[in-house]
Amino acid sequence: MRKNEYADYRSVIADSWNRCIAWGLEHDHEPTPLMPESARLEEINRQYSELLSVTEAEVLPYYRNVLSSSRCLILLADQHATVLNSWGDERITETRLKPWFQAGANWQEQNCGTNAIGTSIAVSAPVQIQRNEHFLKTNRSIIGSAAPIFGAHRQIAGVLSVFSDAYLPQAHTLGMVRLLSQSVENRLIKRQFGPDHFQITLNTTADNFDSPWSGILVCDDFGKIIASNQRADQLLGMNTVEARLDELFTSRRHQILEHPETETLQLTTRSKVRLSARIKRPTRVNENPNRIDRLSQSNEGCYSDELLGIDNLEFGDSAVKRCATQSLKVLQRGVPVLITGETGVGKEVLVKALHRASHRKDQPLVAVNCAAIPPELVESELFGYEAGAFTGARAQGSLGFIRKAHKGILFLDEIGEMPLSAQSRLLRVLQERLVTPVGSTDSVPVDILLVTATNQPLGTRIESGHFRADLYYRINGLCVELPALRNRSDRSLLIQNLYSRHRDPGQSEQLSPKVLSAFENHPWPGNIRQLVNVLRVAIAIADGEDVQVWHLPEDFLAEFETAAGEESDPRIAEPRAPGVEVEQEDPLATTLKVYRKCTGNVSQAARELAISRNTLYKRLRELGVR
Repeated sequence: MRKNEYADYRSVIADSWNRCIAWGLEHDHEPTPLMPESARLEEINRQYSELLSVTEAEVLPYYRNVLSSSRCLILLADQHATVLNSWGDERITETRLKPWFQAGANWQEQNCGTNAIGTSIAVSAPVQIQRNEHFLKTNRSIIGSAAPIFGAHRQIAGVLSVFSDAYLPQAHTLGMVRLLSQSVENRLIKRQFGPDHFQITLNTTADNFDSPWSGILVCDDFGKIIASNQRADQLLGMNTVEARLDELFTSRRHQILEHPETETLQLTTRSKVRLSARIKRPTRVNENPNRIDRLSQSNEGCYSDELLGIDNLEFGDSAVKRCATQSLKVLQRGVPVLITGETGVGKEVLVKALHRASHRKDQPLVAVNCAAIPPELVESELFGYEAGAFTGARAQGSLGFIRKAHKGILFLDEIGEMPLSAQSRLLRVLQERLVTPVGSTDSVPVDILLVTATNQPLGTRIESGHFRADLYYRINGLCVELPALRNRSDRSLLIQNLYSRHRDPGQSEQLSPKVLSAFENHPWPGNIRQLVNVLRVAIAIADGEDVQVWHLPEDFLAEFETAAGEESDPRIAEPRAPGVEVEQEDPLATTLKVYRKCTGNVSQAARELAISRNTLYKRLRELGVR
């Protein structure tokens, strides 16, 4: 546990104890469970029938074997901390505590002090309460982990908790109860909204759509979000309910909702985070007369990096060609490759091309985003685990990503975000070519080719103590750096090629010189990823017409204006009389705004700027627009 995480954890416990003191509780207090009458229990079961059925029938069967190999008890409680049902080994509790694990018992902090269920509700977050962290001494024989289940509008719908009396690795227990509660939350949303609305599943890679950690957005035909899960909010960095797709992503609503269900969609958020998405359409489409057939049409303009081979990653740029050819040569001989470069330069595209060109093209390519896995689950996800290795482990165990890549290629993206504990295990795997699953003493041979990638300097991570130097030298067989888009010599041809992949059938085969010049002179902080999205937005706004400068998105122009301002020399200033205010905005930036507002009408723009047409032409040439 990191220092700041530990501080937050201790703060949760301390705040809970303070609440208990304020309520007048004492450590020796022994509350008596007030069990509701049978009629009241039946009423509770009817009220929470959907939550109970989802947990029982859809989620718990996946984890049911866990209970046969672990001394633990799973409890489902409502938003008021009243137990609805329990599953597992009741022998973990002392006789005096057994009534507290029966349906109808209430674990609110006001009565039971600091405890997993009550405190999780109080802080609206997952918590783990160790033995001596319970406020009441009577509860200090158990360890509890709990996580709230949130409804579609962020209200607490219930709480799942795991109780144990064994001294077992508890980090996995908390991770598994979070996973279990997220699974229930996801299924509740899908069951409630799925038949009548669009469902958009989001994740950092297309390989993880079925993971409970995927984000889920539910929207209507007009792109308005009517429900979402917590993970979607985390991925998009905002509360998504009531937002619109056009506000969340750079792609237009119709591009998203019309995308084929069988194809992965690449989306970029307004904060320039790239996500993979999968679309599922309503199952009761015939009941909505406003939904038209175009929703089932294929998106012929959709660009996929699956089309790219090792020979068409570049169009004359020697640096990219050298990266690709050298990487393929050394990878074929078993030498690990480390790919560096700014975000969006195409590291993952290069890896896929290397896989298709290698002698292992018929074997798996397993891509893992090290920053996307919760820290407490990284080791078990990468290296696998044995049956019953820890509380919450599946009875059949798990292979792990490394063993899934056997005979193929393992791609570890954002390697700099891997926790130190996992780094030491990975180092041993690379040295010995053996992987030891969590909870096992037996090692399994693995045959993998390794490719890693990062967009941050690992040297800095080593100096700060967040990355092992010995692992760095192990993965850094060949280090290649993909150039930024603004530094590529084939920029013009690359832009035209990507445009031709995306353009609508009726649009010109080539971008106009004005638009191409604007693209060539842009700083492109988001690189190729940003370029693809700017092209898609401009093509969508043009709606079948040829793309013009005024079709380009606002954030693209804002970056253009910022770059134009940075290029001006701040040391040179026009002389002025004292007390006379000078316009703060750069003239070129103002010109570009007005020119775009006038949709390219030079005469109208010149009149609004109060300058001659010749002056306007001169400024537009400086901007690379004409």
